[in-house]
Amino acid sequence: LAAMVLIDAVVRQLPGALGDGLSAEQDSFVNGLLDCPQYTRPETYAGEAVPPVLLSGHHAQIERWRLKQSLGRTWLRRPELLERRGMSEGERKLLDEFKQELDQGAKR
Repeated sequence: LAAMVLIDAVVRQLPGALGDGLSAEQDSFVNGLLDCPQYTRPETYAGEAVPPVLLSGHHAQIERWRLKQSLGRTWLRRPELLERRGMSEGERKLLDEFKQELDQGAKR
């Protein structure tokens, strides 16, 4: 199994190995962050709803939401990764938004 994982990780980096060349760039942890939450159908399951932004079809807003969630998850679970990686000013603002939203949710 370990060899299969290693082969998969290496082959994914080869040109043409994936149908879409951008797929590898969107893989979890490629950019030094933990992955954002993943959702599927139905839109509501076990009382949990898919965030409206993901249903909006607005690709820039979806990408922004994904980055904010990745930054937030990394901050919550592996803050040392953020220290090691560093952040742009825009990423810092997104993380601040995530923290504010988390704080507001805790106060409800």
